[in-house]
Amino acid sequence: MLCATSRLLAARTATALPAQPRGRGPGARCRRRELHFPGHPELPLGDFLAGRLPRSSVSAGRRAILRRGRMPPAVRGGPAGVELRPRRGRCGPQVTRAVGPDVAAEPTARSPKRPARGSRRFEAAGRWALLALVTLLAFATRFHRLDEPPHICWDETHFGKMGSYYINRTFFFDVHPPLGKMLIGLAGYLSGYDGTFLFQKPGDKYEHHNYMGMRGFCAFLGSLLVPFAYLTVLELSKSLPAALLTAALLTFDTGCLTLSQYILLDPILMFFIMAAMLSMVKYNSCADRPFSAPWWFWLSLTGINLAGALGVKFVGLFIILQVGWNTISDLWHLFGDLSLSVVTVGKHLTARILCLIVLPLTLYTATYAVHFMVLNKSGPGDGFFSSAFQARLSGNNLHNASIPEHLAYGSVITVKNVRMAMGYLHSHRHLYPEGIGARQQQVTTYLHKDYNNLWIIKKHNTNADPLDPSFPVEFVRHGDIIRLEHKETSRNLHSHYHEAPLTRKHYQVTGYGINGTGDSNDFWRIEVVNRKFGNRIKVLRSRIRLIHLVTGCVLGSSGKVLPKWGWEQLEVTCTPYLKETLNSIWNVEDHINPKLPNISLDVLQPTFPEILLESHMVMIRGNNGLKPKDNEFTSKPWHWPINYQGLRFSGINDTDFRVYLLGNPVVWWLNLLSIALYLLLGSIIAVAMQRGACLPAEVEGILWDTLLRLCAWSLASSSLARGIYAVGLLSLLLGTAYRLFDLEPDLLLLFQYNCRQFSSPEDCLSSPEFLDHIRKVMLVIDTAVTNVEDLSPLEEYLAGLGKKHRAVGVKLSSFSTVGESLLYMLEKCLGPAFTPAVRAAWSQLYGAVVQAMSRGWDGK
Repeated sequence: MLCATSRLLAARTATALPAQPRGRGPGARCRRRELHFPGHPELPLGDFLAGRLPRSSVSAGRRAILRRGRMPPAVRGGPAGVELRPRRGRCGPQVTRAVGPDVAAEPTARSPKRPARGSRRFEAAGRWALLALVTLLAFATRFHRLDEPPHICWDETHFGKMGSYYINRTFFFDVHPPLGKMLIGLAGYLSGYDGTFLFQKPGDKYEHHNYMGMRGFCAFLGSLLVPFAYLTVLELSKSLPAALLTAALLTFDTGCLTLSQYILLDPILMFFIMAAMLSMVKYNSCADRPFSAPWWFWLSLTGINLAGALGVKFVGLFIILQVGWNTISDLWHLFGDLSLSVVTVGKHLTARILCLIVLPLTLYTATYAVHFMVLNKSGPGDGFFSSAFQARLSGNNLHNASIPEHLAYGSVITVKNVRMAMGYLHSHRHLYPEGIGARQQQVTTYLHKDYNNLWIIKKHNTNADPLDPSFPVEFVRHGDIIRLEHKETSRNLHSHYHEAPLTRKHYQVTGYGINGTGDSNDFWRIEVVNRKFGNRIKVLRSRIRLIHLVTGCVLGSSGKVLPKWGWEQLEVTCTPYLKETLNSIWNVEDHINPKLPNISLDVLQPTFPEILLESHMVMIRGNNGLKPKDNEFTSKPWHWPINYQGLRFSGINDTDFRVYLLGNPVVWWLNLLSIALYLLLGSIIAVAMQRGACLPAEVEGILWDTLLRLCAWSLASSSLARGIYAVGLLSLLLGTAYRLFDLEPDLLLLFQYNCRQFSSPEDCLSSPEFLDHIRKVMLVIDTAVTNVEDLSPLEEYLAGLGKKHRAVGVKLSSFSTVGESLLYMLEKCLGPAFTPAVRAAWSQLYGAVVQAMSRGWDGK
């Protein structure tokens, strides 16, 4: 309450003052008489109290002094002996900018009375206690009944199974980067899970298998989201109520809670995203201490968390865009600071490149290195990758195999489509049915190893056996015209102008001929992608295309599943569209030729950069190919923000425990309402400013607290606003009084009501007489702020107050301590909003009041 109402007090102070109108020319509108400070004839007092000190008003030399940590003199707004003394805290001296350029720099005196060490410890303990409470509540809600239900829920069937693959070191394929699954597998391994559970379908009982380690790991990261959000909002707003509200919204959002309790990637992804945001906010707060240890720490931690977010899911790119935009904006402002040398700006740029680009990319690449190192056994993901990639997996038929390196005539080969999950070029003795093109032998693609995948490569113009020892070895080269003969049926790969079975405007591909004898429609020109004519064709490595010589079409696989007459294998067509696509690119995998020397496939294995690039291409194609199946539950994008419908996590198989994912409607709809209000108010303010309207300073910028400031401005005359304002001002003054007694305990003796002597500050502060005294002080401050443009009507009243204070024994020098206490409370309440310019403005105003009261001592 104190912090929030103090902000309203600051808004009230600024809105009571006129702001400089925004005009497009010399004749600005709504011009009013302004009260200006000495040394700044162009800067009105309203801008000082709003904290808007123009950049040009601070000289380059003074900015250099501030960067080196030297203290300019305090603003002297009153008579000698009553100026406010800057304090020194544990974080170094607090810097105050001088108002006038004519004030010479001089050392600033240390406050003779430092704040009590106990009060500082109490404040720090309070902050830590609140953080601990928020964290404890988050962990309590996320770990509550974590073991239920004791069966597979929703996507645990995928990510739990992938964790098992890591434990068993079995290669698999997924459309997401590997970090999240690696961490799940590591958590299961460390908690004693042996990786033997099959994770077949939702509802399967875990029985004796230890699944709590993986669920507990996800719940742990999900619990940390709440304190991360709390710290982020607290750092941005310096508002404890706002931070607590944020923590409460996340803690009691059922959607976030449910996602955090199961073996999913979502809590891991949100952890890295929230950690990256917190780190970014923290290093922004260290902008006044560049290249210090905290600055480097938070900047590096931001880069680490960016790598983590992208390493879990590709949607982590959004937080990368956020940090990138913040970095560009930061560098742009640094570039415009003429007090910084080009070398210094270059250092800032280099630091951000190292920490936000090089470091994340290095860590992201390292996760794939670990991924490929751990998953070294053949598994269900082999077929999604190239033959060269499969050669590195133990248990695969290509691993440690020895085959000829270059393709030659007479070789027995298998031809594999390079597109994900397209399979091998295949044929069998079954014919196409009546009405489906020519009734010839079917040619398809097949995902599994089979003898019907074998083909013999021959010259197009001879039937001589190339394996005859009397013939020399002749290698197949880029641009050669060849004939592919099916080894099991002795029919040639053939195409003609008949339409393909499923794909319109594509030509049918069949097996034709007897014992290798066919016609000119069996001839194909072999081309190597991105190679020159005459180059040899390498097994596994060369990517080839087969161009039909007669029709000019390209051999490819459409990926469409044939009906039962085609054994539900994939359709092969000859496309007349010559555009180079993955569907029409093949590579040679198996290669048998007794006339050629064999080499180990270790020589042909791809390098790590090639593996990394291939894995990303496969993931991108996999994401693009994700489509909902028939009768599968789907949602539309507009369903998500409005919390239109939930998702059944468990209970499909009539289990005892049912889980339904649905966000808290209060949280979700309040969030939507806040965004709508922000956009609406921002649009209204932008239009009003463009039309030259005179708006208070508080609503000229689209800030995080625009709504609060606008309400403070528009409701300034309402009873509710006045009540909040009065409570805030009362709390501020009571805190000021407590601080005053802490600095000068002897002043407690001056407060005697009905000859009553108070034994402690608490006793005094709680007395009705003192509260009445505070009420009168409130009226004085309120009147001074309201009439800040011209205090002359108050001079007689303030002089009378001075006489009264002198009569009861108050010394003029005590007003310095009172002013310091007031500024101390304002700083504590407003946080970063209490800028040096605001401090200077309040010092000037307070000095003017004290100067008027001092006439009571002089008898004027």
